[in-house]
Amino acid sequence: MGKPSKTPTSKRSRPEDSPGHVSPPGTNFTDILDSIDKRLTCLDGRLALVEVLHKEFQAIRESLEFGQQQVISLAKENAALRESVKSLTDGVTQLTRENRSMKETMLDLQARSMRDNLVFAGIPEKTEEDPEETIKSFMEHQLKLPADTIRNITFHRVHRLGAKKPENRRPRPIVAKFEHFKQKERVRNQGRELKGSNFSINDQFPKEILDRRRHLFPLRKKFITEGCRAVIAVDKLFINGQLYRDPEATPWLYY
Repeated sequence: MGKPSKTPTSKRSRPEDSPGHVSPPGTNFTDILDSIDKRLTCLDGRLALVEVLHKEFQAIRESLEFGQQQVISLAKENAALRESVKSLTDGVTQLTRENRSMKETMLDLQARSMRDNLVFAGIPEKTEEDPEETIKSFMEHQLKLPADTIRNITFHRVHRLGAKKPENRRPRPIVAKFEHFKQKERVRNQGRELKGSNFSINDQFPKEILDRRRHLFPLRKKFITEGCRAVIAVDKLFINGQLYRDPEATPWLYY
């Protein structure tokens, strides 16, 4: 019995090749192209957004660079201004020192111009009076100076201080400017005769120096009670021969 003969077999047919078959969506070439086109359109949109963002980033970077340059420029200007302010401050400080020094010099000159002056306080006023004769009478009766000494005393000027006051007010002091310093000192030393009376004799000083002296008198008294030798010379206090200096108590000595 012979082998059965092989009959040619046909290829298995694919479903998509069968008649009436409908390709699934997306597998068509046109659909693929449409899909690619949509994706490219979406990519173009994203690329456009990236380009916009890039431009904005560039603008921000340029703005930051400009701002940095401005900061550097302002820092240089600020440093220059600081130097100018420092220079001006130093100048003002120097001018202040010079002004205080000049003020002290003028005050010293003013005090020196009063070196020969004495202020007599408590002497009653008369309607018509000669201040010089009033002072000479005061020297004779209150200071107990010899008549011949009084006759030799000479003045540049003698006058009452300030405008005339009502009758019930304290009499105006009399300022006498002596021609000779020694005569002035002789009269001043006789002031001890006025102890316990309503009269007084003092050197004349500018108001500012008088204010300083009033501030120094309590200090002088304090040091004396402590057993120290304290002396006031014009506007300076000397303790046991040493100048007393304190930034708060004697600020006029610091300039």
